[in-house]
Amino acid sequence: MKGFKYIIIIGVLLIVGYLVKDLFYNDESYTQAVLKFRESKDLTFRSATRSPLPDSLRRAFNKLNYYAPARDYEIAADFTPIERAEPVAMPMTTGTQEPYYVKGKASFELEGQTHTLTLFQKAGSTSDTLFIPFTDQTNGFETYGGGRYLDAIPNGKTIVLDFNKAYNPFCAYNPAFVCPMPPAENRLKVKIPAGEQAFAK
Repeated sequence: MKGFKYIIIIGVLLIVGYLVKDLFYNDESYTQAVLKFRESKDLTFRSATRSPLPDSLRRAFNKLNYYAPARDYEIAADFTPIERAEPVAMPMTTGTQEPYYVKGKASFELEGQTHTLTLFQKAGSTSDTLFIPFTDQTNGFETYGGGRYLDAIPNGKTIVLDFNKAYNPFCAYNPAFVCPMPPAENRLKVKIPAGEQAFAK
């Protein structure tokens, strides 16, 4: 009987050990995937044909600045689809407007508060990936003052907002580009210290 108890205890310890190992492995794998994605983006920015940087900056470019990956900012949000017949006029950095369709709302909890973002799709696009221009309380300090972007794909009534993949508009690197400006409804009153930081020229 005593030996049987030892067997049970060992079995429980092994199960716990595997669970802890799996949890650590998943976090480590996630971090490595994010870092690899960032390295790939840096290579693109060094490319003479694909970089948004003007040549004067591209030649001296090393890498973009990021917050360290943090799983706390990979957030499973509630997704509410919205289908409107007519597109809205998205303001652009040049003062012009371009048509975008509102596709839904994403609501999530962060720092004890509920936050909501509107998700868009550019008129004419057939991609399942939705566009989320947003600002937060880091803009103008640690991140680009004009806001950042996020892409996400709904899965039924949920959508994963991975702010570790938040990125700057091309206007942050080169004023020659025309970029959508985050609408007032997507101005978060919370810090999102995740994803891409301000570009240092």
